Amino acid sequence: MKTRLLFFIASLMILIISCQTEKKKTPDKEDKIGPRIDSIVSLMTLEEKIGQLTLYTSDMDQTGAFIRKEYEEDIKQGRVGAIFNAYGVAYTRKLQELNLQNSRLKIPLLFGYDVIHGHRTIFPVPLAEAASWDLDAIEKSARIAAIEATAEGLHWTFAPMCDISVDPRWGRVVEGAGEDTYLGSRIAEARVKGFQGQSLGDDNTLVACVKHFAAYGASQAGRDYHTVDMSERKLREVYLPPYKAAVDAGALTVMTSFNDLNGVPATASKFLMTDILREEWGFEGFVVTDYTSIMELLHHGVAADTLESSSLSIHAGVDMDMQSGFYQTALARLVENKKVDEQLINTAVKRILKVKFLLGLFDDPFRYCSPEREANEIMTTEFLVSAQDMARKSIVLLKNENQLLPLDPKLKTIAVIGPLADSKRDMIGSWSAAGDWSKSVSLLDGIKTKLPYTTILYTKGCDVDGENKDDFMNAIEIARKSDAVVLALGEAFWMSGEAASRTMLDLPGVQQKLAEAIFATGKPVVAVLMNGRPLTINWLDENVPAILETWFLGTTAGDAIADVLFGDYNPSGKLPMTFPKNVGQIPIHYNMRNTGRPFKAQDKYTSKYLDVSNEPLYPFGYGLSYTSFSYSEVELNNTSISENESVEASVVITNTGKYAGEEVVQLYLSDKVASVTRPVKELKGFKKIMLQPGESQKVMFSIGKDALSFYKEDMIYGVEAGNLEVMIGTNSAQTKSAFFSLK
Repeated sequence: MKTRLLFFIASLMILIISCQTEKKKTPDKEDKIGPRIDSIVSLMTLEEKIGQLTLYTSDMDQTGAFIRKEYEEDIKQGRVGAIFNAYGVAYTRKLQELNLQNSRLKIPLLFGYDVIHGHRTIFPVPLAEAASWDLDAIEKSARIAAIEATAEGLHWTFAPMCDISVDPRWGRVVEGAGEDTYLGSRIAEARVKGFQGQSLGDDNTLVACVKHFAAYGASQAGRDYHTVDMSERKLREVYLPPYKAAVDAGALTVMTSFNDLNGVPATASKFLMTDILREEWGFEGFVVTDYTSIMELLHHGVAADTLESSSLSIHAGVDMDMQSGFYQTALARLVENKKVDEQLINTAVKRILKVKFLLGLFDDPFRYCSPEREANEIMTTEFLVSAQDMARKSIVLLKNENQLLPLDPKLKTIAVIGPLADSKRDMIGSWSAAGDWSKSVSLLDGIKTKLPYTTILYTKGCDVDGENKDDFMNAIEIARKSDAVVLALGEAFWMSGEAASRTMLDLPGVQQKLAEAIFATGKPVVAVLMNGRPLTINWLDENVPAILETWFLGTTAGDAIADVLFGDYNPSGKLPMTFPKNVGQIPIHYNMRNTGRPFKAQDKYTSKYLDVSNEPLYPFGYGLSYTSFSYSEVELNNTSISENESVEASVVITNTGKYAGEEVVQLYLSDKVASVTRPVKELKGFKKIMLQPGESQKVMFSIGKDALSFYKEDMIYGVEAGNLEVMIGTNSAQTKSAFFSLK
């Protein structure tokens, strides 16, 4: 009661002042809260303002006691505006009460967390979800994550990651949508819409945070936190569009990236945070650093001390300091020394308070602390069914020689072998939030549930990493006793994600040797890959008859994989990222630019390697099905258009196989002559369709100014007259073509 009374008094005081300053009423909520925000800021001390700009990780032990006394005092004195890594109704309520009972103005705390691919119900890792090419399903998975996270007191997620990357050595490709700008942009939109829902006024909406701004996915040599250097053309054409798509979809926060860009660390970049984000794109939310990024300006070598780091960041347009505490330490002195205008701080505070108002926290700071929701909206049957559906959609069939798959569920004996076959922990991958891996379904459990009357023989064979082969003979023995072998290979969960770059992308340890030994038994072998990035699996591709790429599929992984293995679900996933033949090909991606000496097999002095072909192992957009699809020739309704017209491209897809199946029909464009070199092809559209055996469907794409525009030689974004090739097909390497001209 004391907490409620104090909050009521403070709210009443703010309301009275805001009513005096509000000159007119408007039906628009954002317009109404502006005067209220101004009123609050006018009441705040400089120390309280800086507190709103400060984000700290949760600092309590398991008993609920504070580890350091200073942290408790920070909350009591209003020196903290937001907290991350705190979730659960009881915990977040305790922190909020501590704030409201003691701080002078009772401004609600904002609680954030890394809800990357599910909260309690863990969905496939983002790269896997991208392989579904199913925007509705991706949006739904984010919506469910938001429902669960907000049921446990959270307001804010540090997602989606919108970083494009063409380098699978970089461990954080697992968090993104892959290599393509267009696909990445559409997925960014879907995730923001899922997290933020229809209205932030609802108590199950989670504020999205666009990260990592900008170009973090282009870190040199695929090494995490490393430098980025590129032309502005490449930045604007390839890397910026997904961030902008997320901002345009309504994302209210943006996170700075760790890297420098062309010599300026992102956290100190006015060019990124103000010129582009706010002035060009009109972003009105707030910018938060990544973990200790302001402090890291010292290591970048662009700032000498805490004061200089903080000054660079606040002047760049960074509103909130995550974890370093530099703003709390330095901003007051910078204002006192007239190095920072207090109006800069006021502006940052207003941006943060706006988000809290839109979430309804000033109306009820405990609206996200419902014990009923926490009890009833976590890991429901509905959510688990959705997770399994998303997991099935994310699986990519890479090879299926002689239609080995789907396996006959009437097989008498099946061997399940491999270091990942009975792993629950690895199934939920990295950044698995509050997920409980003990509740996940392993591949072995999924197969046993699917085939309760089949003899299932299991052994590990080897560890994910290391050289121990003691279990090889046991694995060979049970393989020989079986009618077919399911071989679970790949990475451990910790081998991808943040700070998980790899220079070798082969199967770790002795896994390939295990595969060779099992293959030598002569039994039919299905390789099930579990990993967070493209791998170099040439031997498997050359020898093993069937390969499924299953990534890390989340809580229901084993059930989803079993559905695909035994034909209850026909795989439809397509690769969102190219699989190289070896790391020497990296960076390798489908949309490289034209070169002056394009590849010719018989001409040495063309762009190629001496020791391996230019072609990848599996191209972008690749993925097989248990059925087959034929494509008609591409038809255009017009072969010549003006700048403001569009051309309609169509193709007829027919299911020529025996199974009902989904196909992702992909549209690519190639600009034949332009003022600057252009990519050999670019994805500009896709549609996912379901066809019964023998069924045909006409698929149409409209190609207009948006698809045809690019940054011209003068860096003005627009179209140029010329000839263009339209390519429609089942992946980036297998397409049918037609041509038109732009006048």
